[in-house]
Amino acid sequence: MPIDYLPVLLFLVIAVGFPVVIIILSSIVGTKKPTPQKMMPYECGVDPIGNPRNRIPVKFYVIAMLFVVFDIEAVFLYPWAVVFKDLGLFAFFEMGLFIVILLVGLIYAWKKGALEWE
Repeated sequence: MPIDYLPVLLFLVIAVGFPVVIIILSSIVGTKKPTPQKMMPYECGVDPIGNPRNRIPVKFYVIAMLFVVFDIEAVFLYPWAVVFKDLGLFAFFEMGLFIVILLVGLIYAWKKGALEWE
C-alpha cells in the first residue's frame, strides 16, 4: 500500500526541491554588485515619485474589493448561462436574486461615493 504513494512523494520532492535548488543556485552564481540605482524602488520603468512608504487611501482597496465581487459574479454567470436550459425556472430566479443582491451592493457603494474619483 505505501508503494502506491511513491509518485505523490516523488512529486512533492520535485515540487519543493526545484525552487530550493534554484534559489540556492541564484545566490551562489548571481552577481552581487549593488549600486544606488539598482537599490531604488522599481515602478514600471518610471522613476518613483514621492515616498514609497506613504499610506494608500482606503478608496483603492474598496475599488479592488468591488472589482473582485463583480469578477466573481462573472465567474458564476458564465457556467450558469451555458447550462441555463437544463436548470429550469428555479435556477433562473436564484440567479436573478443573486444579481439583485449584487445590484443592491453596487447601488450602496455608488451612494456612499466609493466609485467617485477626486
